Amino acid sequence: MKYALIGCGRISTNHIKAAVANRLEIVAVCDVVPARMEEVLAKHGLEQDRTIARYTDYQKMIEEHPELQLVSIATESGKHAEIALYCIEHKINVIIEKPMAMSLADADKIIALSDRYGVKVSACHQNRFNIAVQQTRRALENGRFGKLSHGSVHVRWNRNRDYYEQAKWRGTWAQDGGALMNQCIHGIDLLRWMMGDEIEEVYGVTKQQFHHYLECEDIGMAVVKFKNGAVGTIEGTTNVYPKNLEETLYLFGERGTVKLGGKSTNAIDVWDFSDETEQDAENKGLFEQTSNVYGNGHTSLFADMVSAILQNRNPYVDAVAGRNALELVLSVYRSAYEAKPVKLPLKECACTDFKGKFDLS
Repeated sequence: MKYALIGCGRISTNHIKAAVANRLEIVAVCDVVPARMEEVLAKHGLEQDRTIARYTDYQKMIEEHPELQLVSIATESGKHAEIALYCIEHKINVIIEKPMAMSLADADKIIALSDRYGVKVSACHQNRFNIAVQQTRRALENGRFGKLSHGSVHVRWNRNRDYYEQAKWRGTWAQDGGALMNQCIHGIDLLRWMMGDEIEEVYGVTKQQFHHYLECEDIGMAVVKFKNGAVGTIEGTTNVYPKNLEETLYLFGERGTVKLGGKSTNAIDVWDFSDETEQDAENKGLFEQTSNVYGNGHTSLFADMVSAILQNRNPYVDAVAGRNALELVLSVYRSAYEAKPVKLPLKECACTDFKGKFDLS
């Protein structure tokens, strides 16, 4: 399958690694900074491969390579929707790094246009493919938790000034969002997915405690009321000293309790069910080794996307899933901005709606 990458920054190495692992034919890479293309290719021993075309203009790349079947987008977040829509209009399937867009209007455009052109879109929430997450999802789908009581996600990470100064778009409302939108959206996606997706109301608080040189929050907390009666809580921050601490997900049901831990929900810390099985013994203490907080899920997500294209089915993590995660983050922002609970679904909301929030507080 003929593939290209747009955006060669921090996360791009996971995309190239996944493309290589899935034996995709890498036709081209694109970035506005040429050196970044060479850096990411060099990490995978591809810097001497001149069959891989290099572009600084993604539109030119798309126009010159109509044979492309799959493109992944790993640029700054504020460019995701624009590039995705252009690819879809050219009938190219796309994997979009999180968040899939910065506004619900753009997310809806992506969904509508992909339906119109029969194009597959996958939102890159790769942690859904973690072994620990998959085992939990299987238990949930098999009814082993019984009725869910509540759940919570904690993303307790560190991002210092050096991180933000590497790219001027980070921490801006137009191109990035804050801790919840950038670092914590994977955990937020898992919480919503596991707890039933349908949300009634969200109450959120955001603050800017230590990163006053940014536009956005460095800590956000929220209470989420799900339509099935369960309650969820969110804690997401980049203020943990001195380094990333954990990303954990708790699920509490009438017949089961699970805690997923590690730096990126890559471990099972607690696994207790009333109907104990032989598999449960293997799950207790499960730990999936990862090289960084992004985990190993990109390779599985790419494999699923290739399969979805070949079998003409929806990807496991589709555009609607991407919109759901985006909506939940935006609802926390809206609630914090208005200082009151917010009812879902949100009709219209964008990150840029909150520009100046912390200038006023």
